[in-house]
Amino acid sequence: MTATTEQTPLVPRIKVAGADVTGVLAGLAILAVSVLVLQLFGAKQVFPEAITSRFPFVEWVNEAEDWLKDNLRWLTRAISDSVGWALVTLEEFLWTTPWIVVLIALVMPALAYGGLRLALLTTFGVMMWGAFGMWYEAMSTLSMMGVAVALCVVIGVGLGVLCAQSDRVESFIRPVLDTMQVMPAFVYLMPAIFFFGIGATSATMAVMIYALPPMIRLTNLGLRQVPSTMIEAGRSFGATRAQMLFKVEIPQAMPSIMLGVNQTIMMALALAVLAPFVGGGGLGAEVWRAITKLKVGWSLEGGLCIVGMAIIFDRLSQAMSRPRALSVLGPGEMRFRLLPQHWDKYALARAIETPIDLVWSSVGKAVMRVVETIGRAFDAVPAIGNVLADGVRNRPYLVFGVVLIAVCLLIETYAPRGWRIGAYPGALEFSIRETVDHVIQWLTVNPTFIAITKAIRAVTYLYFLKPLDQFLTHLPWWYVMAVFSGLVWLGAGWRLALATFLALLFCGAAGLWSDTMYTMAGTLVSVGVCLVIGIPIGILAAHSRPMETAVRPVLDLMQTIPTFVYLIPALFFFGGNPTTGIIATVVYAIPPIIRTTILGLQQVPAEIEEVSRSFGARTWQSLAKIKLPLASPSILLGVNQTFIMALAMQTVTPLIGGLGLGKEVYDAMNRSNTGAGLAAGIGIALMAIVLDRVTHAMTAKQRAALGIN
Repeated sequence: MTATTEQTPLVPRIKVAGADVTGVLAGLAILAVSVLVLQLFGAKQVFPEAITSRFPFVEWVNEAEDWLKDNLRWLTRAISDSVGWALVTLEEFLWTTPWIVVLIALVMPALAYGGLRLALLTTFGVMMWGAFGMWYEAMSTLSMMGVAVALCVVIGVGLGVLCAQSDRVESFIRPVLDTMQVMPAFVYLMPAIFFFGIGATSATMAVMIYALPPMIRLTNLGLRQVPSTMIEAGRSFGATRAQMLFKVEIPQAMPSIMLGVNQTIMMALALAVLAPFVGGGGLGAEVWRAITKLKVGWSLEGGLCIVGMAIIFDRLSQAMSRPRALSVLGPGEMRFRLLPQHWDKYALARAIETPIDLVWSSVGKAVMRVVETIGRAFDAVPAIGNVLADGVRNRPYLVFGVVLIAVCLLIETYAPRGWRIGAYPGALEFSIRETVDHVIQWLTVNPTFIAITKAIRAVTYLYFLKPLDQFLTHLPWWYVMAVFSGLVWLGAGWRLALATFLALLFCGAAGLWSDTMYTMAGTLVSVGVCLVIGIPIGILAAHSRPMETAVRPVLDLMQTIPTFVYLIPALFFFGGNPTTGIIATVVYAIPPIIRTTILGLQQVPAEIEEVSRSFGARTWQSLAKIKLPLASPSILLGVNQTFIMALAMQTVTPLIGGLGLGKEVYDAMNRSNTGAGLAAGIGIALMAIVLDRVTHAMTAKQRAALGIN
């Protein structure tokens, strides 16, 4: 018997879609042909005038806008007056309301639905608005967001119900929602100015339109996911269509609808920072004024206030969407929501918990006696007493909050002047702006730091952005369209290839070919830098708990802080030039790739790593040949989100010297040229849609290659 000469490989092979020699050789061949074509057609290419002259898209849009303005002025004026009245009324109410009332109105629901931790977080976030001296600005932002979100809920739920009831309506609305979600934020401001004028009303309408898609999508999704058995049961009891909708389907879809409210709030706050461009105020105006004066500390304070508001409403809406059994129900059950269960081991937790329970039990009993007395007083209308009793039993903190708010309002109205609560006390204010500004000033004059920033700027521009931009803009337009469409065809199918061809054709026919190529070059460079930096950080964080613990809060802050806040330090350190826009884009778009790399590596089963070690694989071999290939679907999802965020940043970077389609959008807004701005915005949106679909197709292929459902 002869011994076999075949040896067992040290590391099991994981198949990776597209990662073969053929693909590498094809890429090198395309690059070689591209260089040859570039030598033959060395001059900067211009899209044929025969095509651009026959596609006056800008004129069509502007003429349509003029017609709508002339014929729908009565409607837009009525909408503007109604929204303006609601906005002014709510804003004046919040301005004149004692600060402690606003605090109670937000903290008590947080305590009722999320427990003590959420209540403390809410308290910290609300008091930060006043501590930074931005209480009234925060109330303006809160009123604008409240009106916009209320409109989104009313309109979004209505359209979501229509989509759920009719496949034809859904098929019509879905591409509209896709376009709305990838359209640059600045594009929404131009029609808002045109139809509603300058001021907070147009800002509110722009926020409402921008934040509407998730409300429609998630309402439709929730209604379509209602179990058919429940619908059949309702029909068997003779329920009408309206009864089925309001008593069966909407209650069952409420978690999905609340998630839509959550996403709507977050998107509304994301656009609130752009309100100053259309005459709006609030925290966004504070950030913008800080940018114009190059005050990093000031802008950071305004940005942190917006971050605090976003976190409060994000956590609160999430808590309110949970099943009722998870919320605080009453005395005696408070301990299970106040503190984490593992805190029971510590004496400090018990020391905090015991007096709170005692006070809560005493106050609860007293309130119950008051409720019973009120109930007996309403013998003629016993339902009132029952409602009050139910409120105390099921949502006691909400009832207490209403009582406290009533007491505070009575004190503010009838108490002597010295006893009134009034505005946020100045004694509780503090500022970090001077400290931050001093640090920034020290960095800008530090020779070592100056040398590092100059090197980063030079390398980014001379070796990446400029060569790629010149390469794309000097290649013939027909060749670029053919290569990109062909690559998409190979990677994602002919339908997406056709969409890519049409998207590039639109950008060229609209006279935006050079700007499109620059935007593509800037996006590719930004995403490439994000991958080079983000994936190693994700790998380190996935293998080191302290590293992950340190990285996560930084990523949370980076993903919630307004985009404008990134611009000031980038401008300080790198100056106003196209490279600065690339650097700001990298900082803004890098969190998703880090998060998804961590997630993908942590989801690799431990048994697979043990098998690789049993074969004698080293750590780097296990990482490169097993863990990263298995985590590639998650990493590709991170690449998808990084592309989308990088494109979203394109309309902000022109403020610090950025070029491309984003600058066209910004310049069009300054000229009130809606057609030009919409054309450039559609160009960015089409690029985002194509890249989104291509990366999703690549992710699906990778999952199939790995045998993942």
